Amino acid sequence: MVTRTVSTLLLACFLNLLAGCQPQSSAAIRFGLASAPVNLDPRFATDAVSERINRLIYRSLVDFDDASRPQPALASWRLIEPGRYRFRLGNAGREFHDGTRLDASDVVATYRSILDPDTASPHRKILSLIKTVQVIDEDTIEFILRRHDVLLPAYLGIGIMPEEAIAAGHALSKKPVGSGPFKFGHWPHAGQLHLLRVRDDQPLVFEKVADPTMRVLKLLRGEIDLLQNDLPAELVTYLSKQQRVKVQRMAGSNFTYLGLNLKNEHTALLAVRKAIALSIDREAIIRYIFADRARLASSLLPPSHWAGGKNLVSKGRDIPAARKLLAAAGYTAQQPLQLEYKTSSDPFRIRIATILQQQLAEAGIKVTIKSYDWGTFYGDIKAGRFQLFSLAWVGVKTPDIFRYVFHSHSLPPDGANRGRLQDRLLDKLIAEAENATDMQQKARLYRQIQAYLLEILPYIPLWYEDQFAAMRVNIQHYKIAADGNFDALTETVKSLATTAGSQQH
Repeated sequence: MVTRTVSTLLLACFLNLLAGCQPQSSAAIRFGLASAPVNLDPRFATDAVSERINRLIYRSLVDFDDASRPQPALASWRLIEPGRYRFRLGNAGREFHDGTRLDASDVVATYRSILDPDTASPHRKILSLIKTVQVIDEDTIEFILRRHDVLLPAYLGIGIMPEEAIAAGHALSKKPVGSGPFKFGHWPHAGQLHLLRVRDDQPLVFEKVADPTMRVLKLLRGEIDLLQNDLPAELVTYLSKQQRVKVQRMAGSNFTYLGLNLKNEHTALLAVRKAIALSIDREAIIRYIFADRARLASSLLPPSHWAGGKNLVSKGRDIPAARKLLAAAGYTAQQPLQLEYKTSSDPFRIRIATILQQQLAEAGIKVTIKSYDWGTFYGDIKAGRFQLFSLAWVGVKTPDIFRYVFHSHSLPPDGANRGRLQDRLLDKLIAEAENATDMQQKARLYRQIQAYLLEILPYIPLWYEDQFAAMRVNIQHYKIAADGNFDALTETVKSLATTAGSQQH
């Protein structure tokens, strides 16, 4: 019923617009986003949109294969001795967009800036194992570690910035300078960012269109050329039936979870967290809301990751067991558990929040939903002003994420332990995994960490959402990635002739 109603309303809106619809003929590739980028300085970016766009603007020393194993990007590397790595820059990607050459001093300046406490980079904690980083020659950099870690190359995915810009305090967050395939154009307002592809001057515009129905209508009218994710399943189905649009789908690796505040008197109780988990019917949400375009998740790293949580299974819905746990914790029908759930103002996320509210109510948990614009919502989460919230970790490549998200020393602003988890056993397991010198041993320990997290539930795992993209038929060579990155824009082509010919008004 919901699907039919939304699709009918969408079609009605579209038909009402047809009379005034005019073909659009911009040379720019226009990408519709649900939320705008926040920070284009790799030292500070933590939101998914900013990091995806930063991958286009900057180049990093290292990238990753499909199993999240590190691969050379700007540089190759070799282990000189335990705790001492030497990286050598190649020839590709060595020119910054301001015309200066990228050399070892820029790499060193980038990492020294992140490691400087005065910079207050949220990535400093992850890189704290680096003792020193120094220039050997203009093409060679040496990293000396506080302790040996075979995963050091995997931690070096930060975009490299010019030394002079860093030293001068250049506002890279708003006017970035990198050596990536796209360079900064202008940012006329928060909701519209212009880039230019370096090799052929192809303009690229990222435009925020928060409302999903409006985003779809803009795509159908040719006001945007491409959108990716952040649509309810019925709109994706609707788009797949339109002649002017083509849709791509693939299984995704981004981890959606329910976050809890471990300093709150209610959600600090393990019985409460278990009761919440047992109250959620994830399979029904995946079937009816995502139209089976998501997979159940039990751990932050997907099973396909080299250190992924294989063979972990979250318990299914069990309302009687949830009620029993709540009763044992002292909650009754007269004095029920009452919680506040924070989410963004995105309609699809509000819809999921409403369903979770209904499901939790069946176990006797009363939930109040509070939705905010993205900036306010994300600010509250980072500040710990919540009881419940839902977010997703996207583009996670390395298991150092467990220190960043769950270690006792990673409380904001030193990390992303936003739930304020303090667990000595978990801290010990993280240290053991980091100190392991054998990759198989590391994988085993990180899987043990994921199994333990499933027991104590600082996060309640929900699902891995599938990736999808919808684009005008004149957009060629765009291919979605499992982590949702925008890398394929480096090869994407837009045909203006096809745009004019594809209009069917």
